[in-house]
Amino acid sequence: MRFSAQIRYWNPDKASGLAVVDLPDELVRFLGGLKQQKVRGTINGLPYESNVMPAGGGRLALSVSRKMMTEAAAGVGSEAEFELERR
Repeated sequence: MRFSAQIRYWNPDKASGLAVVDLPDELVRFLGGLKQQKVRGTINGLPYESNVMPAGGGRLALSVSRKMMTEAAAGVGSEAEFELERR
């Protein structure tokens, strides 16, 4: 599935640490709900492998590594294009 999302810090109060994107509700349903699992896809057209995890408040978040951001010319606060599927 494809979607656009803004990259954010897991804990915005710290403005550092783990970067994530929140998945759209339809993608949460596609993946089978709010559970941690391995995924793969593309960020701005470049391949990645990562994990999704419950993020509180009924959200599922994709972990976005520094390597993913660097290769995709993106950063925290950037909007990026994602494709995602289960591994």
